[in-house]
Amino acid sequence: MNMSRLTPIDPATATGPAAPLLAQVQKSLGLTPNMTKVMANSPALLKGYLALSGALAGGALAAGVREQLAITTAEYNGCEYCLSAHTYIGEHIAKVDPGELERARHAEASDAHTAALLALSDAIVRGRGAVDDGAVKAARDTGVTDAEIGEVVGHIALNVLTNYFNVLAQVENDWPVVTPHAHVA
Repeated sequence: MNMSRLTPIDPATATGPAAPLLAQVQKSLGLTPNMTKVMANSPALLKGYLALSGALAGGALAAGVREQLAITTAEYNGCEYCLSAHTYIGEHIAKVDPGELERARHAEASDAHTAALLALSDAIVRGRGAVDDGAVKAARDTGVTDAEIGEVVGHIALNVLTNYFNVLAQVENDWPVVTPHAHVA
């Protein structure tokens, strides 16, 4: 286990704006993951992360699909922390079949609609936003709505934020470890 490059803020001794944010995390999740403890070094970052995450949780995409999207992005970005967290949350909280979580690592799903969302998300990430008309048409052909397309981009932004933060900060993984297949160079 590596030590984080940034010092985690202990919720028990947190002061200033970090204290209520960490208390909010504890109340909503029943625990305070290391990522949020490290993010608390910048209350603005933690507040922004929590706001975007909360807003997207109330959107059109189901919890299981949100976890699958997070796994697809974490796998591509080589983020062990996020891959581990979302695999655990996907299985134990969102109740997604472990086989589907494994498929999500390859931007695949057995459900056609979910597969279309994952494929579109993967194309957006790999193309850094630039995708051809065929990728959007393929998603729409399975019933993906404009709202869902917008939320996919929101989830990409959220997941790239946490992936890059965790990779850069080398946040100590406090989830059952799932190692990415390959890191992007």
